[in-house]
Formats: sequence, structure tokens, C-alpha cells
Amino acid sequence: MSDKLLNLTRRSFLGTAMGGAAALAAGQSFAAGKTLNVLSHKVHQTVLGTGDGDLLKDWKSANDADVSWTTFDSNPLQDRLFREASLSSTDFNVGYMVDNRPTKQIAAMFEPLDAYLQKDGIEDFEDIAPGLVQGMTVDGKLIGIPVRHATQGLFYNEALLEEQGISAPPTTLEELAEQAQKLTFTSKAGTPVAGMVLASDLAVFPVMFARAFGGDFINAKFELLPNPEAMEKGLSVLRKMFETGALPRSYATTKNDDQVTWLQQGRAAFTVLPFARFAQLNNKEQSKFPGKIKAIEFPISADLKGKMPMSSIVEAWGMVIPANSKDKDLSWKFIKEVSSKSATLGMAKNGNGPVRVSTYADPAMSSNPVAAVEAAVLKNARGAFPPFPEAARAQSIFLEEVQLAVLGRKEVKEAVASIATRVKPLLQA
Repeated sequence: MSDKLLNLTRRSFLGTAMGGAAALAAGQSFAAGKTLNVLSHKVHQTVLGTGDGDLLKDWKSANDADVSWTTFDSNPLQDRLFREASLSSTDFNVGYMVDNRPTKQIAAMFEPLDAYLQKDGIEDFEDIAPGLVQGMTVDGKLIGIPVRHATQGLFYNEALLEEQGISAPPTTLEELAEQAQKLTFTSKAGTPVAGMVLASDLAVFPVMFARAFGGDFINAKFELLPNPEAMEKGLSVLRKMFETGALPRSYATTKNDDQVTWLQQGRAAFTVLPFARFAQLNNKEQSKFPGKIKAIEFPISADLKGKMPMSSIVEAWGMVIPANSKDKDLSWKFIKEVSSKSATLGMAKNGNGPVRVSTYADPAMSSNPVAAVEAAVLKNARGAFPPFPEAARAQSIFLEEVQLAVLGRKEVKEAVASIATRVKPLLQA
């Protein structure tokens, strides 16, 4: 290599290196001064968008802050969140919690948010569905701000209803049972159809049937079976549906995903699923009935229709601040921004279940065929039961007794009495 070429190469290298250093220095001057660490499910990060579609872009700039996400699947996420909150301190500023997890002991590890709400309120906070707020309130203290939900609705195959001469879906629970019986048949396509398909391993469904008669499993006041007769009526309907074949013989082993498949394939006429499943159920590549699977509010009993609202089941996520975290004011600013009307709408466009009732009425949501009915249902929706330390065992006992009753292995009244006897000590633990 010549001295001239060597000198040129060195100059080029030095120039490139100095230019790179200058660029790095310039980049550092524009770097955010603070980092907010968030512990969540990947979906919570995804719905906030990236690049030009980043819903937090202006917030980051205004607060000189960047957001660092650490994501896990639901159960590992909750375990990590509670572990971090139990330490002497944590680097995480905000966490996402499922509303069926905050027991009194868990809630004590997170910052009460009532004072923040009073001092620097969230935009139109009353617009957030009250049942979701209730799910994030423990011992009268608000520990989380709802950010995402999955609310249950009654789905039906309109084509199968029409095939059996049924012109409209049911408006009462009694009509649902009657139609499910009529829709237990062999379709023109030669497919055996069950009137209704439900998973047997989820408390959602028997609780919905009990609520249709004004009852519950465990209400918000931690009253166990506040109306035992209503639970008996709900389980009696399910038992009769099973006895007559309107619930498939495989009921005891049916899982949640089976419900989707059965409805898509025309093997069942009715099921109960989150409204968010609407697009999947009508997916042209997966469903034999695209555009024909509709959704309505789960119906209340004839005796209660017009006298009280139906309280469907909802599961929700809330944003929480660990009590042992730093810079809680920045954490609150993040929560406040993500809870705003504009961010809620933006996340809804990206597939999030919006927690604000008003979001469903926005023109941008007009392409969602179930937006109006979901908004109406959300107003009165609440969790299947409140969280408490022995909730998992209580649910297991509840489902065991429900199955025995529905399958005819135990009298309904006896099963309900057994639920009361076996679950009561768990509530007192």
C-alpha cells in the first residue's frame, strides 16, 4: 500500500470515526432523560403501536421519557409482578394486573390511586365502565386503572336459526333454552347440531345462568350464593339441556377453544364467548358461516326482564403501581395518558377491548358490528367472582358440584347446598 493511499485510508477512517462519534453524541443529546419500566403482556405493548403509529409518541416527548417493556404470558406475568412488588424495591414503575388476582394481601403491595385521581384526575373517569373499576377496588381503595377487557356475549348461528324457522334470537333465558332444544337437529348439510356448546371447566357459564335468575356464586360483598334458588334454577336449565341433548354429550370434556370450532363448523347453534371473538368466528378462512354468526347480550329470565339489568361476566386488566417502585408521579402520568379517550380509541383500533363506554360510539368504531351491543353489556358487566386467597379452590369446588348436577349425578338442590357448605370455610380462611 502506498503512503498516499495509506494516508487517505487513515483520513477516511478518522473522518468516519469522528463523524460516528459526533452522531453518537448528537443522539445522546436527544435521548430521553428518564425510562419508565413496564411489566405487561405483549398485547398491551402491541396495541399502543410503534413508529408513526406510536400512541405514546407525544407523551414521551413531553415527559422526556422512554418506555421499556418486559412482557410475559398471563400467569408468569402475574407471578413476576407480585414477586417484584414483594421486594424491598423494584425497577418496574407500572404493571398490568388481571382483575381476578388482587386479594387484600396482594392489593397491599400496590399504591392506592385515589389520591392521584383526586389531585391529577383522569379524563372523564366516569366514562370507564363501573364494573371494571369495581374489579380494581379492594377494601374501598382503587389500586388499578382498567385498560383492557373481555366481556361475554351470546353468539348464535343465524343460518341455523333460519333453517329451523326461527326468525330472531332469544330475548329471555327461557327462549334460549327452547330455541337450543329446537336447534338440536341434523342440518341440511348433514351435520349433527347441538343447540348450545359450553366449556365445563370455566365458572363463567354457570354463573351467567344463575345471574339470569337474579343470583350469583359470590357477589362483590363476598356473599356466597346470595340467592340459592336462582343458582338452582340456572343449573336446572343446564341440566335439562344436557338431558335433552341441547348440550352435547361431550360437555364434561369440552374446552373454551372447542366452542369456537363448534360454532365455526356449524356443530352448535349457540355459545357464550367474549365479543372480541366476533371476527374470528366470522373469519372466511376458518368459518363455514362467515357473516352469519351474530352476537347479542346474554338474556335474563322472563320474570326479571325489564326489572333489572343482566350482569354479564367480564375479565379485565388494570394498570397498577408497585408500592416499592420509584418515580410514582411519572408512573401516574403514563397511566393517565394510556387511559385518555384518544389512547383508548387508538388501542381499540389496534384490537384492544376498550374500557370506555363512549369509545364504542365513536365513528371510527362503526366497522365493528358488535360495538353497540358490547357497549350496552359492558355498562353492567362484572367479574365472575371477587378475588380472595382461596378463590382457585373455591372455583374448583364450584365447578365440581356444577358438573355433578348438570350430568345428573347429583340433585341440583343437593349440589347447591354442597357448594355452600364446602366453599364457606374458604371465604373465611
